[in-house]
Amino acid sequence: MPTDITIYHNPACGTSRNTLAMIRHAGIEPEIIEYVKNPPSRAVLADLIARAGLTPRDVLRKKGDLYAELGLADPSLGDDALLDAMVAHPILIERPLVVSPLGVKLCRPSEQVLDLLPEGPRAAFTKEDGEVVPGRSGD
Repeated sequence: MPTDITIYHNPACGTSRNTLAMIRHAGIEPEIIEYVKNPPSRAVLADLIARAGLTPRDVLRKKGDLYAELGLADPSLGDDALLDAMVAHPILIERPLVVSPLGVKLCRPSEQVLDLLPEGPRAAFTKEDGEVVPGRSGD
């Protein structure tokens, strides 16, 4: 089923893999952007963050050594500095960001993506860790 859904995906991330699998489980093949290899421009990243109703700090990945090495926990760093860091080091972008005609979301946990998918039947889905996300009928 063709659709206008894009996922900013990192295949090394379990949450990102689960989100992609949930989109596909709904019968949709999204545009997949492996953002670590093909990062969004600063303007696109800023637009995605704004459309999601978030701030750059909300989308900044805090796990990993790079966050600490760059001193990004410093609360005096403004949005421009955080955007610059994410553009320079795309691994610092929290994932996955999903774009659909229904909006933009940072899909953590992965079931957040369900708000961006078209209505219709959806069966239960089992995530990589065995957690079951119920279908539309609650089954």
